[in-house]
Amino acid sequence: MNNASLELNLLALLPTASMVVFALLVMAVDVLARGARTQPVRAAIPWVALLGVLVTTGVCVWLLGQPVTTFQGMAILDRYALGIALVVLTAAGLSILVSARYIPRVNVQVGEYYALILLISAGMMMMAAATDLMVVFLALETFSLGLYILAGLRRSDGLSSEAAMKYFLLGAFASGFFVYGAALVYGATGATQFDWIAAAAADPAADLTLLYPGIALLIVGFGFKVSLVPFHMWTPDVYQGAPTPVTAFMSAATKAAAFAAFYRLFLVALPGQQAVWGPALAILAVLTMTLGNLAALRQSSLKRLLAYSSISHAGYIVTGLAAGTMAGVEASLFYLISYAFMNIGAFAVVTLLEKQGEMDADGARLRGLGQRKPLLAAVMAIFMFSLAGVPPFAGFFAKFFVFAAAVQGGMSWLAAIAMLNSAIGAYYYLRVTVVMYFSPPDAETVSEVKSNWPLNVGIGVALAFTILLGVLPSLWTSLLESGAVTALALR
Repeated sequence: MNNASLELNLLALLPTASMVVFALLVMAVDVLARGARTQPVRAAIPWVALLGVLVTTGVCVWLLGQPVTTFQGMAILDRYALGIALVVLTAAGLSILVSARYIPRVNVQVGEYYALILLISAGMMMMAAATDLMVVFLALETFSLGLYILAGLRRSDGLSSEAAMKYFLLGAFASGFFVYGAALVYGATGATQFDWIAAAAADPAADLTLLYPGIALLIVGFGFKVSLVPFHMWTPDVYQGAPTPVTAFMSAATKAAAFAAFYRLFLVALPGQQAVWGPALAILAVLTMTLGNLAALRQSSLKRLLAYSSISHAGYIVTGLAAGTMAGVEASLFYLISYAFMNIGAFAVVTLLEKQGEMDADGARLRGLGQRKPLLAAVMAIFMFSLAGVPPFAGFFAKFFVFAAAVQGGMSWLAAIAMLNSAIGAYYYLRVTVVMYFSPPDAETVSEVKSNWPLNVGIGVALAFTILLGVLPSLWTSLLESGAVTALALR
């Protein structure tokens, strides 16, 4: 290996390495800051983690340019991978801000928490860059193990422990499906690298008997991570039981990482089989949107409502993949970044509404919020409007681009069902707004709402981009132009 190739390899690993280094730094500060006299140092841990996110974001922006490969082409750092990395970093940064005052309040190990956030993000960024099934699996397990721990980080809470156990057991089961699917794909093509799989599958003389069962099992493995129906069973319980900032991070970042690998695998490795996986994903999209929206209609818990909302949004995102076009990929990437801002913002407001010692808030806590806390109510209303797809917020263009991509890809029927589901979803989002402004106030409930400046900053950033991406969607779409999805060019 010459020096030039070594340099390129190191550059490809730089964003991931940056997050790992800062995770180690967070753990070192946590160890050195044990004891009452070092509380000011200990209080700096969230800001060390946030610095790591900001530095890595700068590294990603600096690397925007020519694609860089590593591990003999098993991973590539291109505009697509960097775009997903920015989504993950956005989710991580906002979650850190939301957690800064929350984590000490619920008696959770501070250093452990923030180190895991950074390490999980590193695994997610590696998954976005993966171009080999084995690298995808390693990255998948890296961030999944961290999420299992975060879900049950509040050991004294029964719901948190239950959430972690359910997530672990079902996650391990889904990982088994992925491994078996990868094995079948390897058996059919003799390769695990995406380009080689595509070349082998395109050979007219190839025996592809094992390929299609392998594709089905891979869909199951990915479907679990992104909460596609019927692989969504874990989502409501885990979202409700996990600490709220963890739920916020999980809902946005996990989708970004899993969909990144999902899209790259199917559009690069398996484009010739689109006639098979395209309709299958379209059916899953319909089931996911419909069940998610219908189940959300009956929820009183805000976290469970947002959990079922997350399921429905996974259906909208997979619609872009089912279309199988470059427009679908770009639309889905815009959807992911928009969803990160508006969903984490909504969870941040839920964090404010939680009672001391609890990790959830029911709809009753919204009663009269528009009268007692008008600014907070207005912010929550904007997030709800955006999730519902109301213009001029980010959620409107996110759904518009995905629906348009489905029509362009010859799936007008899927776009029509998606629009119908969007109308159903608007009901429960608007119901939240109605409760805030038209229900009599509960003095005891509303008086307990206590904000803090890191949480306010997080909400403010999420709010600003929810509005800006709606008014100026080109802020993100310009990043996708000129090669953002070059690696996903259909063959």
